[in-house]
Amino acid sequence: MAAAAGTPPDGEGDRPWQSYHTAYTNAKAGMEGVDKEKVQKVIYEMSKGSKYFENEQRKEALTKQKIEHLRAQCATLTENDISHFQKVAEKKMLELEASRDLSKIWLHTDMDAFYAAVETLENPSLKGKPLAVGSMSMIATASYEARKFGVRAAMPGFIGCKLCPGLVFVPPNFERYSHYSELTRRVFRRYDPNFIATSLDEAYLNITNVCNERGITAEEVAAELRAAVHQETGLTCSAGVAPNRMIAKVCSDINKPNGQFILPNDREAVLTFVSTLPIRKIGGIGKVTEQMLRQVLGISTCQEMLQKAAFLCALFSECSADFFLSVGLGLGGTETPEQRQRKSISCERTFTATNDSSLLFEKLANLAENLADDLQKEGLKGRTLTLKLKTADFEVRTRAATARNYVNSKEDIMIYATKLLKAELPLSLRLMGLRMSQLHDEKDNSFTTQKTLDIFFRSSGSNPNINGINCQNITNTSEQDNCSTSVATKDEYLVHDAETDASMDQQAFFVHDDSVFIPEQGSSANYSNEAILSNTLICDGVDGSKLEDITSSTKDTHTEKVDELGHLSSHKAIASSSKLCQQLWIDGYICSICGFELPPGFEEERQEHADFHLAEMLQQQEAVDGTRHVSNERLAERTCSTPTPKKKLKSSKEGKHIPIDAFFAKCNK
Repeated sequence: MAAAAGTPPDGEGDRPWQSYHTAYTNAKAGMEGVDKEKVQKVIYEMSKGSKYFENEQRKEALTKQKIEHLRAQCATLTENDISHFQKVAEKKMLELEASRDLSKIWLHTDMDAFYAAVETLENPSLKGKPLAVGSMSMIATASYEARKFGVRAAMPGFIGCKLCPGLVFVPPNFERYSHYSELTRRVFRRYDPNFIATSLDEAYLNITNVCNERGITAEEVAAELRAAVHQETGLTCSAGVAPNRMIAKVCSDINKPNGQFILPNDREAVLTFVSTLPIRKIGGIGKVTEQMLRQVLGISTCQEMLQKAAFLCALFSECSADFFLSVGLGLGGTETPEQRQRKSISCERTFTATNDSSLLFEKLANLAENLADDLQKEGLKGRTLTLKLKTADFEVRTRAATARNYVNSKEDIMIYATKLLKAELPLSLRLMGLRMSQLHDEKDNSFTTQKTLDIFFRSSGSNPNINGINCQNITNTSEQDNCSTSVATKDEYLVHDAETDASMDQQAFFVHDDSVFIPEQGSSANYSNEAILSNTLICDGVDGSKLEDITSSTKDTHTEKVDELGHLSSHKAIASSSKLCQQLWIDGYICSICGFELPPGFEEERQEHADFHLAEMLQQQEAVDGTRHVSNERLAERTCSTPTPKKKLKSSKEGKHIPIDAFFAKCNK
């Protein structure tokens, strides 16, 4: 397999660079005549021994492990297995073929060496020179003159200089590129108001309606659009037209620069086009997937995916197998995707590796300002801020914190970003990024801010009602006595603080629990103490003691033990919260319950996070108790409605039921 892939193992032969695969050893448009082996050798020699080289070796080792694992799986497949998966693959291909839509005409446009072309337009003296936009650390774009030497985007500048000694560097100017990008989009809107922009220099347009309404061909529309872009901006672009977006993108790369390629809306034409198409040309198939398909199954073209369809279904997930078969059939998206609410906004910057904390915080402030500008421009606010870091060793870390309120200002962002970065220092970094998620429209004030348990308890304490709970009096009328009992309402918690017990009167309280049964006032006379005691009851006296023993007179007949459910007191809640917090963080920053990452420096946020889990736990407990309440309530209803005579409790006096006030008085004693 390795020989077929042309990739000898590391260390074998006199050409070790042939086994060194990177993102910038693959050809781009304008690099067709480049000596690829020479470029690969230079990249290998210039990278060897660097942190990047070591990181690439680690990733290469992981890729080899995946490949060996797939080979082992492939070796275990029997003829029956292959026959089974062949039937599965044939069924999938029939379903996919039935979904083929040839009624749409999609155009993909790609600006030619966009950043470099803009710089040349602004500075005509650069025309004809090998130009790179970027720095010695990284190249963002290379002109076609530079690509002839093997220089390309995503390549370190010092390697570009080795390949092309006369390479001219220009620093990037994204404000300028955004301006020219907006000019191109004005043109795109004339042909498709709902065009899909995938970057500053690429877009998909559905030109079906334009062709039908104006009675012109797709080739004429592509030529007209390219001419309009050049007239509007002075820049050139290339275009590809096909029945779906996937193939249209491939077509736009065929006649670069300043060209176009039209694929007819015909099934045979599509299948012929993809039959010899290298799999790496397809968006979504990168170098790792290419290596796996080539070295495990010998797949290098799209048509070979259909020939090895059974193995693809056997070795890969259903989603991946469907994608590979769609590629082999030349199928792609044909409908304009619905506009979805944006999930996040981010920005990041690469720079020369440094451990200077003052410089890192300066770069962090610039990122926060850029992110704030983007959020305000979109009219959005967010709650969760994620800090992305790439160390000098190319290790990528992400740390996140969630604010209590929705924010979009630089100052608010810096509060959390600074804490996140401080928790990681000292550290040598080469990249930083900030991302804001949990977005919300800043004009919409309908959202509510989450309260912590601490705020809830403190706000409850200011309520004139007992411990902040809305209480209502429920009168229980017996044959002789009337007694009012204070009961917590269904949606509240009774906060019973031990420190205030001494100041409370002799009236005991029912703790709100769904298992407590309270008879309705209108029919309370029909309920005996027997009915009440048959349900779970918690009663605390002045000393806070629980009622665990029933009087001897009640034990003789209908005795049920009272459940030992503790009160939700403020001091217990705080103790539970602190205990939860102590057991919450793995390695000092990972929540053991949900996996959320929060560094040690975020004391308030950690407390809020612990309170959240505590509240969640209490809600779950309440739900469990609610289930018990339903069954107990039904039991009580049966008790009062069943005509079957029951043995009555006898008091020491006239043999009547114990009045409810006497019952509580006995509890207090």
